[in-house]
Amino acid sequence: MASEALLRSELPFHVRRGKVRDVYDIGEYLLIVATDRISAFDCVMPNGIPDKGKILTQLSLFWFDLFAPQFENHLIESDAHHLPAQLRGFADQIDGRAMFTIKADVIPIECVARGYLAGSGWKEYQKSGAVCGVQLPPGLKMCDKLPEPIFTPATKEQTGHDINVNFGEVANRVGASLAEELRERTLTIYTRAAEYALQRGIIIADTKFEFGLMPDHRIILIDEMLTPDSSRFWPADGYQPGREQASYDKQFVRDYLETLNWDKSPPAPPLPEDVVLGTRARYVEAFRRLTGQPWRD
Repeated sequence: MASEALLRSELPFHVRRGKVRDVYDIGEYLLIVATDRISAFDCVMPNGIPDKGKILTQLSLFWFDLFAPQFENHLIESDAHHLPAQLRGFADQIDGRAMFTIKADVIPIECVARGYLAGSGWKEYQKSGAVCGVQLPPGLKMCDKLPEPIFTPATKEQTGHDINVNFGEVANRVGASLAEELRERTLTIYTRAAEYALQRGIIIADTKFEFGLMPDHRIILIDEMLTPDSSRFWPADGYQPGREQASYDKQFVRDYLETLNWDKSPPAPPLPEDVVLGTRARYVEAFRRLTGQPWRD
């Protein structure tokens, strides 16, 4: 049986709260707690999805481990019982949903890889025939598979929507060499992950990564990785270009909200129980398929 949704963690350390994660400053380290909050259209819903934060964390841990031999990440420890002594008394809030990590300077670019034409990419293609400056063949349909994956970065905005930009803008912001490295890493990880997922019945249509810089200029993966919050996951057996796809991500929530007379400004409307349970079931199914393990409530 699903537990009650955790909408907010409360630990006695300096905290920064994002749409989903509560990030605590623990001296030289960070504690990143994934709550059960869910956002859509840049608004946080008033009720959450039970166990969502745990699913996001455990799926990120799975991918971090899978790619660790080639791509360093920020994780130090995820077992609440092995965390520093000052954190162990908060296991009821953080067990299964927290990552104790090293600090890195966040590179202020959302590194997006697209293998299929959906979302804002589809909208941009309809207007210009390109996505983030990458010219695409004419005549593509909604959700078509692209000839090859493309790098379609966005800025990281403190408020409002992130803004899609072309590669030249990324190079202007972070330098040409770093921009090239971000593009190469993003496309390499996406391509490998997409091949892996497809063997397990899931199409990863697109995803975003975040990277950080260490003092010695090493680039590491940070935040989450290849989750239903940061990706579009489609069931491969129902895929058909030219229409919207069924999904294992929060598109289910977006679709419900689109049926309402809501202007997509705060306050957001509460989600009904069937949407909450339906969203949770989709996240659980994505976890089960990708990891090959059942979700233990």
